[in-house]
Amino acid sequence: MSIENTHLQIQEGLSEDYNNVRLFPEVKNMTIIGGTNKSGDIEPYSICCQSGDIICLVGPTGSGKSRMLGDIESLAQGDTPSGRKILINGEIPSSSLRTSAIGLIAQLSQQMNFVVDLTVREFIALHAESRLIPDPENIIDLILKTANNLSGEQFSPDVSLTQLSGGQSRALMIADTALLCPSPVVLIDEIENAGVNRKNALELLVKEGKITFVATHDPVLALMGSRRLFFKNGGIAGIIIPDEEERLAMRYIQKVDDQWTSWRDQIRNGGVLHLDDSKKKIYNRLIL
Repeated sequence: MSIENTHLQIQEGLSEDYNNVRLFPEVKNMTIIGGTNKSGDIEPYSICCQSGDIICLVGPTGSGKSRMLGDIESLAQGDTPSGRKILINGEIPSSSLRTSAIGLIAQLSQQMNFVVDLTVREFIALHAESRLIPDPENIIDLILKTANNLSGEQFSPDVSLTQLSGGQSRALMIADTALLCPSPVVLIDEIENAGVNRKNALELLVKEGKITFVATHDPVLALMGSRRLFFKNGGIAGIIIPDEEERLAMRYIQKVDDQWTSWRDQIRNGGVLHLDDSKKKIYNRLIL
C-alpha cells in the first residue's frame, strides 16, 4: 500500500477520543495585525493566513524574523515588544486559549537535541499512544517512511534518538508534526543546513493543511512560499506575492539546486566529479 493510501486509511480510522485530545478550536485562518518596528514606526500590514499557506520570513540576522515567530507562538495581543496582535478565525483568542492551548502551535527550532533514551520506533509509539491512536503500528510505519524520504541519510527504527544526525532528527520531527500532531500552525526556524529535502517537507505540510511560517536565509526555500515577508529593523518592511516570472525563476533555481545536491551526494559518497562536454562549454564561456 502506498504512503498516501496508508495515510488516508489512518485518517479515516482515527477515533473520536483522538479528536477530543485537541484542546483548541478548529483553526480556519490566522490574522497578524501589524505593530511597530524598533524605531517605533507602524507596520502598515494585516496578514490573513489560510489553511495550507506557506509564509516565508526573510531578512538579515536580527531583522525581526524570530520576534515574529515568538509573537505567533504566544498569540500576542499587543503585549510583546513588536506590539502585534494575532487573531484566530478573525477573533481575539481567549485568555484560556493563550495559556492552555496545548498543541495549537508546533515549533521546529534550529537547535534539536534529544535527551530521552528511546529508539525512534519507541518514541513515535509513545507519541501515538498519547494521542489515543487506535492502530499505532500503521502511523508509526508511515512516519518512519516519510521521515526517511525527507532525510538525506536513511535511518533504522531501532536506532537511538540520540544517535540521529541533525538532518535525520529534523526529518523525523517534520514527519511527526505533519502526520501525528494535530497542531494546525507550524513554525520553522531554518530548515536548510540539515540535509532535509526542503521541497518535499513543505509539500507535506501543505498537504496536511498546516499554516506554516518558515524563517530562512535559503533563497530556494524562500521562493517556495505562497507569500514572503521581508523584515528590516525589527518590523515587516514588505510583503511579496510571487508572480509568474518569479515562479519560473524558482523552477530554474530548483533545477540548479537539484544539480548541486547531486554533486554534494557524489562527493559525500566518495565519488569524483567530472564535467560533461556541455558543462565544460559553459565553464569556458564564463572564464573567457
